[in-house]
Amino acid sequence: MANLKEVRNRISSVTSTQQITKAMKMVSAAKLKRATNAIVQLRPYANKLKELLANLSASLEDGSSPYLQEREPVRVLVVVVSSNRGLAGAFNANVIKTANNLIAEKYSKQLAAGNVSIISIGKKTQEYYQRRKYNVIGNNNDLYLDLNFGNTSKITESIMEGFVNGDFDRVELVYNHFRNAAVQYLIAEQLLPVPKPEKQEQVKTANVDYILEPSQEEIVEQLIPKNIKIQLYRAVLDSNASEHGARMTAMDKATENAGDLLKALKLSYNQARQAAITTELTEIVSGAAALSSN
Repeated sequence: MANLKEVRNRISSVTSTQQITKAMKMVSAAKLKRATNAIVQLRPYANKLKELLANLSASLEDGSSPYLQEREPVRVLVVVVSSNRGLAGAFNANVIKTANNLIAEKYSKQLAAGNVSIISIGKKTQEYYQRRKYNVIGNNNDLYLDLNFGNTSKITESIMEGFVNGDFDRVELVYNHFRNAAVQYLIAEQLLPVPKPEKQEQVKTANVDYILEPSQEEIVEQLIPKNIKIQLYRAVLDSNASEHGARMTAMDKATENAGDLLKALKLSYNQARQAAITTELTEIVSGAAALSSN
């Protein structure tokens, strides 16, 4: 049985931890509200723009835009979106696992040849891939300090420039899609070249008749870069909301576990205290009996 001082120290330590996790849960809940508003407002626009572009570009030739050109993926860039901080459960670990699986399944030859590069948005993945000697391009960890479309577009423009210049033949994007505070699921999708719509999508949008001014080619030429920037911005907003949701859930569970541990420690403390009192009473009774026998 642990002595009373040790149990009291553990109770004090767990109580302090529980207060910290409660505070972190409240902070994440407040940040989650703002992050959720941002992604919910952007999604309809991003989805409609993607749908419109798919409909317009379905009939265009591959060479009509440099962002539509399909090339043999000799050099691959993987954009991994994570967070700058931990204490969010398996949020960052799952992003890294998904990115690693994508590379292993689709680009193992390119990885062996040293032709896989990483752009990390988030300190956790930046550190992970740098430790493992990947070719990590740039440092984008400050993006979350001022997360807006303009700052995200700077990253997208550098990616687009690298693709056009032939530095990368394919760009993949890995991030957490936000559904609610308790559910986030991982997405791995191709960012460049811009994927063509599936046959079902083409049939679905075939009856849509647009009056285009100026020409279809000119509109698509302007929409494609805009769409690429919006899609990356949406992924970052999704990941940001997912991070706060994951952290809120993790801190809620940690607070609950601390409460369960406190109950067990208090029970242990009461048992140790009761045992100490019983021992003292036994010693007193034994002493009194010895004196009376004399």
